Amino acid sequence: MRIAMIGTGYVGLVSGVCFSDFGHDVVCVDLDPGKIAMLARGEVPIYEPGLGTVMARNVAAGRLTFSTDLPGAVAGADAVFIAVGTPTRRGDGHADLSYVMAAAEDIARALAGYTVVVTKSTVPVGTNREVRQTIRKTNPAADFDVASNPEFLREGAAIEDFMRPDRVIVGVQNDRAAEVMAEVYRPLFLRDFPIVTTDLESAEMIKYAANAFLATKITFINEIARLCERVGADVKQVSKGMGLDGRIGNKFLHAGPGYGGSCFPKDTQALARMGQDAAVPMQITETVIKVNDETKRRMVDKITSLCGGNVNGKTLAVLGVTFKPNTDDMREAPALTIVPALLGAGARVRVVDPQGRPEGEALLPGVAWVDDPYKAAQNADALVILTEWNEFRALDLKRLARRMATPRMADLRNIYSLKDAKQAGITGYTAVGRRDLEA
Repeated sequence: MRIAMIGTGYVGLVSGVCFSDFGHDVVCVDLDPGKIAMLARGEVPIYEPGLGTVMARNVAAGRLTFSTDLPGAVAGADAVFIAVGTPTRRGDGHADLSYVMAAAEDIARALAGYTVVVTKSTVPVGTNREVRQTIRKTNPAADFDVASNPEFLREGAAIEDFMRPDRVIVGVQNDRAAEVMAEVYRPLFLRDFPIVTTDLESAEMIKYAANAFLATKITFINEIARLCERVGADVKQVSKGMGLDGRIGNKFLHAGPGYGGSCFPKDTQALARMGQDAAVPMQITETVIKVNDETKRRMVDKITSLCGGNVNGKTLAVLGVTFKPNTDDMREAPALTIVPALLGAGARVRVVDPQGRPEGEALLPGVAWVDDPYKAAQNADALVILTEWNEFRALDLKRLARRMATPRMADLRNIYSLKDAKQAGITGYTAVGRRDLEA
């Protein structure tokens, strides 16, 4: 198959690279000549484990190219994927579809021969029909169909998720488009991975419903964690006991400082707005958004309380600022709420993150970037774990405690335990949904 991938952001680049690894001929298109030049040199503009290796392999095989020439890429394609951003629209919470519709117009002008135009971007229900109308209006003679093919990639594990998915969702309007999409995903079909073919609206809704449900699980366990702190229970044990129930499962039941990233915040907002527009309020989703925001702010209170009720003039070492480990993505990260609040309260903040600095320097002005946790802890008044990078899972807590002016730790990912803290000589320890060690 000949595939054109419009957009080389996270979803577009990962999808294009993986489709080429399936054996398809893929052209990844972007309007940014600087990004295309970087990709042509073999440089990957995002941090995603394994992506560079797969990309280099398929470039060398001649199956993967990068271009700013959208008309040239579209004209020879069997399938054209739209993988551009759909950020939350400022002011009303709706998904901003301007990039999707602009891409649809550009694609329409370049269509030559039968083509399936596939929306990979996360879009509200009804968007694919709007894409169809836009293409038809721009090019009335075009021979095409539209399809919805939402992505379910986890940052940090995207290659594995694409190659071994839980399921592939394909929304189409007729058998002709379904046959093209079946060829696109033929390698997965041959290995018996589930491919769910449905209508356009159901495919669009599946993406939002899935992300909202996962965001709800995270927020639910964070609320349980808050109650655990008040009544003396341990949320890690509660999560374990819940997760062993096959109807519930153990994934997304890890208490922490709240969800962030490129998907959950904007998708829950968009679903809430869809519900309001349809006069079917998504009351659970709306509450999830509210509680998640409160959870992030509550982490500031926990850190402040650990420091005796005041962080003014105190030095804090913060480990991890990306929204999750194994990514450089800072979008909606809890750190973007927590760190500025600490700075605003007069704290001096040192940050260590294996991949977060390139984005973080612009997003977190006023912090000092350090390349080593032990350097960051030198004469610090408290250490805060915000992101559970593997580098932070086996720290020498005794060494950290000796370096700190006051050995205190806010373990907001529950990596360690009260016992670990006591044995290391840490005199103040707080976690999420667990008992504290009072300084």
